[in-house]
Amino acid sequence: MIDNTTFGTRTAKFHTLGCKLNFAETSTIAQMFADKGIRRAQTGEAPDVVVVNTCSVTELADKKCRQAIRSYIKKYPQATVIVTGCYAQLKSEEIAAIPGVKIVAGSDQKLLLTQFLEEFTTTHEPRTVVTPIREMRNFCPSCSRGDRTRYFLKVQDGCDYYCTYCTIPMARGRSRSGTIEELVAQAQQVAAEGGKEIVITGVNIGDFGKGRDDTFFDLIKALDEVDGIERYRISSIEPNLLTDEIIEWVAQSKRFMPHFHIPLQSGSDEVLKLMHRHYDTALFRSKIEKIRTIIPDAFIGVDLIVGARGETPELFEESRQFIESLDISRLHVFTYSERPGTRALKIEYAVDPREKHRRTRIMLDLSERKLNDFSQRFIGTTRPVLLEHSKPGKPMSGFTDNYIKVEVAANNALDNTVVNIKLNEIINNGEEVKGELTNE
Repeated sequence: MIDNTTFGTRTAKFHTLGCKLNFAETSTIAQMFADKGIRRAQTGEAPDVVVVNTCSVTELADKKCRQAIRSYIKKYPQATVIVTGCYAQLKSEEIAAIPGVKIVAGSDQKLLLTQFLEEFTTTHEPRTVVTPIREMRNFCPSCSRGDRTRYFLKVQDGCDYYCTYCTIPMARGRSRSGTIEELVAQAQQVAAEGGKEIVITGVNIGDFGKGRDDTFFDLIKALDEVDGIERYRISSIEPNLLTDEIIEWVAQSKRFMPHFHIPLQSGSDEVLKLMHRHYDTALFRSKIEKIRTIIPDAFIGVDLIVGARGETPELFEESRQFIESLDISRLHVFTYSERPGTRALKIEYAVDPREKHRRTRIMLDLSERKLNDFSQRFIGTTRPVLLEHSKPGKPMSGFTDNYIKVEVAANNALDNTVVNIKLNEIINNGEEVKGELTNE
């Protein structure tokens, strides 16, 4: 039931930076606001409240956050500007010092934003609320709703790995997760709303259940039994936590798609050691080969960091050759960004920025070839596609079970339905495949 007693007819605008997890959390925040009678501002409507959910994974991410915050303050000077998320956790004082910011809330305070807003409405006193990382214990459930065909279900938060290049443990705290019962209930709610596909998200989802008796494997088996959900996708999962048991189970699952996203970060064992990653290239290769053996059509996306401290020209070439040899579908390439407080800064060898750019370009080109080769395998075949609503005058698009983006002629009666599509030709520089409806 909507409560209009506190905020009346106020409106809000929400801006999300960063990962899928952030988008899921923003959706939950927006629903909390709606329950208090604060509706989303329409296009062209000046909001009473602006919520910026931030990211801090790179220096560029920090910059984009600052730009977004200042832009909203300038555009909507009368609005109450609230900043939350990872950047707010790590740089709360810096954000609070920006004129016009009224509320700064750390990573684990997102579900209390309506409370903070209510207090501000009474006192008009700016407030900063940040929990010290060591004290973060609560898991805040989130599931994106209403923004697109796919839903994003947060099952886990935080990370215990402390890789040398990464600030996420400092921004989100120790690993913690929801219960299987509450996550199944959220999936059931998605099904009740007509949702067809759920992407399982978190910071380190393979760590689900740590400190308890249940595991990530237990979770996906339970989710697979939820009636009404036609598709699940496992978002990024660490190679050492992607067990053969999970791979074998996905191969025969009713609802889990042939799609994996596995962070590698470097194809050099020496660089992996410097990063304090929990695996080597031999283990990573074994996971790729296992998937290809029993799920040959699977899409395999791989995260890669280029130009990290310690990555000499020789080690970069070693990494490139390793990746070249893998039967993967796509790379997600990130240029290394130095982050304050990380142990990577103690590594003496640093890569010149121009060299970082050159290496990034090489890996992006490799990714493009990998994606084209993968998509080409399926030209002339028919795959099930979950179609999304098209914009006026534009074709429809959607993803196959194995995550190939497909474009077809618009027919919005098919929105949010799974249909058989024949894949005809690669378009848009390999990013999409043009297809047509078929009865095959």
